[in-house]
Amino acid sequence: MHDDEPQKPRIMSRRRAIGLLGFSGAALYAGKIAVARAASADREPLCVERPRHIEGPYFIDVNLKRSDIRSDPRTGRQREGVPLRLTFRVSDFYGGRCLPLEGAQVDVWHCDAEGLYSDTEDWQKATLGQRFLRGYQLTDRKGHATFTTIYPGWYPNRAVHIHFKIRTHPKAGAGMEFTSQIYFDDELTDEVHMREPYSKRGRRKVRNNRDLIYLFRGNQLMLDVREDKKGYAGTFDIALDLS
Repeated sequence: MHDDEPQKPRIMSRRRAIGLLGFSGAALYAGKIAVARAASADREPLCVERPRHIEGPYFIDVNLKRSDIRSDPRTGRQREGVPLRLTFRVSDFYGGRCLPLEGAQVDVWHCDAEGLYSDTEDWQKATLGQRFLRGYQLTDRKGHATFTTIYPGWYPNRAVHIHFKIRTHPKAGAGMEFTSQIYFDDELTDEVHMREPYSKRGRRKVRNNRDLIYLFRGNQLMLDVREDKKGYAGTFDIALDLS
């Protein structure tokens, strides 16, 4: 199996999950890990590990609650790209079970088809004051938070990815914070990036197995993507051990 091939996250017992909370690898990944929910043969939810990945330099706590993050709220202009509907299903690993986690704040941010993040002085082009492709949602009673966005573009030295952060009590300054990244199948990205407006940037330089951050268990952060109307949709299950 190649390093960039997606793997099913490993199922963990509660003892194993709690033991992993003491994980002390490189400083970039230190701290609590999260576990993800998967369905067993009898449809009972089980918990499996998901790795934490770095926040990166482009996170901004914009306090912008919205489900459609494609536009800059000041101008209403939407970033062009293939539509992507991204749903998080967030759970609390409690008593050996994964239960829906309501009221968690899920922040999402990523680059546009040109490889640009909003509100940055990027070396390619300054976007200060803009807020495209940023926003947050609170999970509902089922633990769901859904975003309408676009398939990400690429920029040098990174594979294609989306950043996310989950906070259980963001306003109170307490609770758990978990930050990581979501990755995409390289063949699907190749197909998407052949279309406009991605194609004018040319072929990307870094695939998953050449991204140093992805190589830290990034194959356990792959988004399972399906075709959806004119674009794509994907659901990302993740649970937090709050004990």
